[in-house]
Amino acid sequence: MRLALKRLVFIAVFTLSTLLSVFAQNKYYSKLANDTLVIGNQWIERKFIWNNGNVITHSLIDKSTNQCWLNTINESDFYLSKDTTNTRSSSYASREVHETTIHEAYLETEVIFSIGRLHVKKIFRIYEDSPAIRCDFYLKGAPQSTFDLKSSNAADFKNIEFAEDMKSASKAAVLDQIKLLGMHWQTKIVSFHDVTDWNNNLLFEQRIIPYRKNSYKGNLLFAHNMEVDKGFFFLKEAPSSDVQLAYPGYDFTTEFGHFMVNGLGMNADDIKADEWRKAYSVVIGVYSGAELDQLTALRKYQKNNRKLVSTRDEMVMMNTWGDRSQDAKVNEKFSLVEIERAAALGISHFQIDDGWQVGKSPNSALEKGSFKNIWDNPNYWKPDPIKYPNGLHPIVKRGKELGIEICLWFNPSVQNNYADWNKDVQALVDLYKEYGIRTFKIDGLSIPNKESEQNLRKLFDKVLLETNKAIVFNLDATAGRRGGYHMFNEYGNIFLENRYTDWQNYYPYWTLRNIWLLSKYVPAEKLQIEFLNKWRNRDKYGDDIFAPAHYSFSYLFATTMAGQPLAWFEGSGLPQEAFEISSVIKTYKKIQHDFHSGVILPIGDEPSGRSWTGFQSIKANEGYLIIYRENTNTSKGCIRTWLPEGRQIICEPLLGNGIQQSFIVGQGGSIDVELDQPNDFLLYKYKII
Repeated sequence: MRLALKRLVFIAVFTLSTLLSVFAQNKYYSKLANDTLVIGNQWIERKFIWNNGNVITHSLIDKSTNQCWLNTINESDFYLSKDTTNTRSSSYASREVHETTIHEAYLETEVIFSIGRLHVKKIFRIYEDSPAIRCDFYLKGAPQSTFDLKSSNAADFKNIEFAEDMKSASKAAVLDQIKLLGMHWQTKIVSFHDVTDWNNNLLFEQRIIPYRKNSYKGNLLFAHNMEVDKGFFFLKEAPSSDVQLAYPGYDFTTEFGHFMVNGLGMNADDIKADEWRKAYSVVIGVYSGAELDQLTALRKYQKNNRKLVSTRDEMVMMNTWGDRSQDAKVNEKFSLVEIERAAALGISHFQIDDGWQVGKSPNSALEKGSFKNIWDNPNYWKPDPIKYPNGLHPIVKRGKELGIEICLWFNPSVQNNYADWNKDVQALVDLYKEYGIRTFKIDGLSIPNKESEQNLRKLFDKVLLETNKAIVFNLDATAGRRGGYHMFNEYGNIFLENRYTDWQNYYPYWTLRNIWLLSKYVPAEKLQIEFLNKWRNRDKYGDDIFAPAHYSFSYLFATTMAGQPLAWFEGSGLPQEAFEISSVIKTYKKIQHDFHSGVILPIGDEPSGRSWTGFQSIKANEGYLIIYRENTNTSKGCIRTWLPEGRQIICEPLLGNGIQQSFIVGQGGSIDVELDQPNDFLLYKYKII
């Protein structure tokens, strides 16, 4: 009986341990055994040869289809110089980082090694429900040589007559790389532009068939193998190419099936002897199938990186700066009136821009100030006692009564590479503790070097730490060297652009086009998108058929719904008819979070002022469709969507001028739609049956 009991106990323990092992394998796992490191989850696995810590990819597996990509070079994934023989002092550690209000739970694998006197730390991150693995790179010590060579011009190479002529020149620093078999790699490289005060073309796609060694700019590279209809992507988590630090002139290098990620975001002088300095991060992900699978794989990673919490991140914000009064009107009385108008519109957040504080900025209409040496005035970031004699308490109180959250504008102190970041932290935390302010527009950033970038991270991280991660940063992308679309994403959303009727640079289809293009590769729900007071400055547009006045106010709002709508105007400057939009905004807020929870992708044609266009939010067998008829000559249009061909869908109208109807999805996901009037829209909730 004792023997039988022991056997039962053994079987029970074995079964439990097996189940736990299977669970761990399905969730995520990391293991170093002998000379092999393996990191994976239910979707992806990357296997490495340990190589004393300076790992070499052995294989990359897409577990959804068991596609195994074998790396064909015996070379470290991370490359700084030819001297890789002196690798030593390696270590491995793995730990689970629990879920927070910012991110989902993930498994972290830390690999440290040294090359001569240079120390390298790689931290791999993998989420449970994401077919991607991210790697953060940190350096300290002393590099033995320079790195990140400038790209060569192919015109300077000699002609190829012999195999020896095909050998590539020495390469620049490589953050990550993989070389795969096959000659039929259709590759798409996506480059991004912010600095939106100067740019209105924010995204470019370049499609290539990799041949001999060439370099390209961009944050995203998709490589699709035409033989097996599967592929992978690299995402370089860095600012847009043109504003990166220590930029070598390119981000990716391709050579047949060899793909490399270049540009560390630091040079040799940025590396400190005793402080880990973070380079740019790289994400590698896998997918199988068509473009939708490719984009969904990317979006699954992005959505894990910062959770979308409805009570914190969803907003229909009003910011008064768009009417160009600057800080001339900002005071207690004005703010209280604006809150009343915001409530009448159905707005959820009211943000007081520059002018609420004691200090005067260079953009002040009242008194030209400065962002330099902010902390020479210890009261700079306190409410102006003349404008707000009772502080912000009456504003916050009235906001709470009307269900409106009060938000503020803030400009970190830039001097000496944000050396006063700790003082900025205290100012933000004090505003949170005294008034409950938790959403701040962060403006005026300038990141000219690694020291500035490091200190800004310290600022953001410490504010989150001291407020229990309650703070949301609206990160302005309109000017200067900033984080762009793929860095600092964990801290909040992106204030995309300043557009003004005063200067005739607000056109509804321009705004729609920018979010439409970006939404393919950047989560639309992380972008603040503006709509303006269409009654202002009508005369300045003359007889322009695309002037804002030719669109309904509800249509202008509808162009922002895929993102986080931003009412870029003074509510007190609106005519009475504008407030009829309140029913549209209130209906939208009921479905806003559900809409944003899906994978939002552009549909139809690129907005041009004369297109049928829109967005689709994909949630398994259901979702949402926003369809816009721009100024077209016909009331019927055919729009290509991401819906499955040949399936029937039932559409329920929620907003706009649509009727309940059923479609059979046509070739390429196309559906026939109808809107009687030009410059009109409809919002459907759909279900696939």
